[in-house]
Amino acid sequence: MKLIIGGAFQGKKAFAEKLTGISPDQAADGMTCAYEEIYTAPMIIHFHEYVKRRIQENLPCGQLANELKEKNPEIVIVTNELGYGVVPVSAFDRRYREDTGRICCRLAAEAEEVWRVYCGIGTCIKGEKS
Repeated sequence: MKLIIGGAFQGKKAFAEKLTGISPDQAADGMTCAYEEIYTAPMIIHFHEYVKRRIQENLPCGQLANELKEKNPEIVIVTNELGYGVVPVSAFDRRYREDTGRICCRLAAEAEEVWRVYCGIGTCIKGEKS
């Protein structure tokens, strides 16, 4: 498993494609994909939006990291970092931010590589290339 994180519009998808050879059109899109698609896709983009959809539909999220490790251990996960900046006013947005952060912490613990992308430049923060 590879986890690629960074702020919005920082070039994460392009970096993921360059790193892995998997194009974004081969990836599941967390904004629109079927929930089960992440267990077979080589990559998921907008993972944070996938988590948001699950929360909005009151679907469980707590086991996502474990399920991905078991069912799709080679997946590349591309997600926004949500924990920086102003704390959201709405209770839903605070829960979404916290749940996504906690899931990403579990994913990072399980991942072979974790990359942070800033201005299109990836820095390996976990793995062989760090």
